[in-house]
Amino acid sequence: MSNNTAHEEPELVQLLTPEGVFTEHPDYPLDIDPEELRGLYRDLVMVRRVDTEAVALQRQGELGLWASLLGQEAAQIGSGRALRPDDMAFPSYREHGVAWCRGIEPRELLGMFRGVTNGGWDPAEHGFHLYTIVIGSQALHATGYAMGVQRDGSVGEDGAAVIAYFGDGATSQGDTNEAFNFAAVNHAPVVFFCQNNQWAISEPLERQSRVPLYKRAAGFGFPGVRVDGNDVLACLAVTRAALNSAREGQGPTLIEAFTYRMGAHTTNDDPSRYRVSAELEEWERKDPIQRLRTYLEKEGIADEAFFAEVEADADKLGERVRHECRTMSDPDPLDIFNEVYAEPNVHIDRQRAEFADYLASFEDSGAEGGR
Repeated sequence: MSNNTAHEEPELVQLLTPEGVFTEHPDYPLDIDPEELRGLYRDLVMVRRVDTEAVALQRQGELGLWASLLGQEAAQIGSGRALRPDDMAFPSYREHGVAWCRGIEPRELLGMFRGVTNGGWDPAEHGFHLYTIVIGSQALHATGYAMGVQRDGSVGEDGAAVIAYFGDGATSQGDTNEAFNFAAVNHAPVVFFCQNNQWAISEPLERQSRVPLYKRAAGFGFPGVRVDGNDVLACLAVTRAALNSAREGQGPTLIEAFTYRMGAHTTNDDPSRYRVSAELEEWERKDPIQRLRTYLEKEGIADEAFFAEVEADADKLGERVRHECRTMSDPDPLDIFNEVYAEPNVHIDRQRAEFADYLASFEDSGAEGGR
């Protein structure tokens, strides 16, 4: 490969420019009505409000940690709304927008980061797996699940597909690359959705890969595409096409959503130590919510009354999030033993009894101390 070829500007699928101008793409047509467009805008605003409230709650000591999605709303809402009810999503720990699309209540997410639940929802009911902290492991889980879908005969035009979410940092993990290989050789109905937010904590993208991430798919024998991750319409169209391709038996696709992490990696991180403010300002001009609002206004699809209504609903949501977080009850310490195994287990029963006796010893000690 020549140096000129290696440094060619990667193709970026974009339907909506940062200035709010819509342009059709020959490979990714989008059939969407005004109601759906207004719904996407509402989704973007709502998940940003949940995220903003969660960051504030963590700063107030109500959450132990929070991984912000600020700036990545379009990638998550666009791809999340491309999913059908029978599809299954495997998230990392930042996919709050996809969770929203799959009907997960914000309080269920907050409960994990508050430390009062080990999950909070039924993955089968929502088509949305539990959050995964181990970087890249969910790509293998998704591939295995997709191979199961394939072997169950649940593919086809009306069948199911699987999507795995991960960040640019996960592409350096062995698990992710093993998942690519397994998916390719088994022609598994899975979409790998990489949110390239430019930073793997404090490690910049150029320290992760010498080629655009979507081009890695070619080495494993399946297609890859880079989409404007701040364009909710492009993310919807590209993900919908990839999922359809997967369920129709054409194998996996790697989508690189080119976006930016506007906030910290988590609330324990200080991004000012490793990135400059000019970079942040550049990406602020590409804000996913503002570009969609501009388009809706220009095309007369939404008026000021609609935007005011959305803001009012977001305020109500913020109030509910704060209330539900602060009023969460702590779990019974013995609850940790409840769902270790699907069936009764003598070893777990013994451990539960031993731990119950241990807890009771503190109560006995307190009673003696009071006499």
